Amino acid sequence: MPRRALLLIEGHRTNGLLYVQAAQRLGLHPITLAADPTLYGYLAAESIEAIRVDTDFDALMHVCIRLRSTYDIVGITGFAGRDESLYVTVAKLCRHFDLPGPNPASIERCSDKFTQRQFLAQAGVPVPAYRLAANAMEVESSAAEIGMPVILKPAEGSGSSGVRLCRNADELAKHTTYLLDGKYPWRSSPKILVEEFARGPFYEVATIGNAVIAVGAADFDRLPHFVVRESMFPAPLSDEEHERIADLSLNCLGALGLGWGPANIELRWTKRGPVVMEVNARLPGWTTPRLVQLAYGVDIINEHIKLTIGDECDLRASHSHTSAARFFVPDRDGILDRIEGARRAASVPGVVEVSFYIEPETPVVRKDDDRDVIGHVIAASPSRARTEAILQRAADLICWSIIPLSPSGEQEQTETTCLAAPTASGAG
Repeated sequence: MPRRALLLIEGHRTNGLLYVQAAQRLGLHPITLAADPTLYGYLAAESIEAIRVDTDFDALMHVCIRLRSTYDIVGITGFAGRDESLYVTVAKLCRHFDLPGPNPASIERCSDKFTQRQFLAQAGVPVPAYRLAANAMEVESSAAEIGMPVILKPAEGSGSSGVRLCRNADELAKHTTYLLDGKYPWRSSPKILVEEFARGPFYEVATIGNAVIAVGAADFDRLPHFVVRESMFPAPLSDEEHERIADLSLNCLGALGLGWGPANIELRWTKRGPVVMEVNARLPGWTTPRLVQLAYGVDIINEHIKLTIGDECDLRASHSHTSAARFFVPDRDGILDRIEGARRAASVPGVVEVSFYIEPETPVVRKDDDRDVIGHVIAASPSRARTEAILQRAADLICWSIIPLSPSGEQEQTETTCLAAPTASGAG
């Protein structure tokens, strides 16, 4: 009999290997189809089969047809990277080959943030005030209608790419110029979402099907940009607050037609209660799947793959712990000179993982989005206070140094950064 294969469209620098390993544990042969497989180092390191192919529907379909002569393709899923529309392609491939998968129309309406806002608002889901703009004049008038400060973001995209808090007219004009004058890599004609800056603690909800699996808290670094700094599961909420967030999340799924597969809902708790910032029709990225497993005992990557191949999921929590991650975010450009204390931090009892994504002597050029994160530390324990203490102890041990570059491009004196910072319980 032919080997049962799981096709993974593109890869992911933090969760790609987890998908590969989960597929192998389930007795599947993972195959990655990517425009540039060399971007994902784990493929070569783990000798994972990978095929270079353009990730448009027709090209992927032809590769899938060819692979069916050798393998029994039992499921297709993937990673969007910076292009959320790739999930639409994945959904269409699943439908074309009669495999379990989401509704392409539902995924498509989620990938456009303006369309998503419209569906949520029409269903009575609280969202920030918003406008769609295509040029500088429309941006300026939209911001005037909403009132400063506002968030300016591309209507399509992920990872906080191109997202900025604009607190005054000068910042608004500067970021508008960045988005419209050829510096931002649009995939189609520019569409800018201008939205109210909703103030309050940030929460994220992981769901599969119509089940709320986990509710976590997160915090961000370096306003006016939004780069993740910390994340914690479960979020420090009262039972009533948790129930309101869970109910609101299910309302989002209903409004957008997301009854199949994973979703990630982001919201802030404002003066008027929880307000939905964004719904992503996919599993959350970064360390969230790992944190969910540590906190609840549910391996959402494993269960997503089971759903993708038509098997029954088990979404029941097996324990209740607190897990948290702190992320390494450089505060300057330059050359990563050295990393110190990572091994000592990893040996602290309760530390689950210390990981750097880049090696010393690597250039650091900040993008003001999630690509700026160069690593993380994860801790877990049965209690929130203990997890916070473990994470802080590990953070105090980790330092790295960056050699800034002068305007002429020459290296200047090394500056060292340590990871000590408030823990995720202070998200807001």
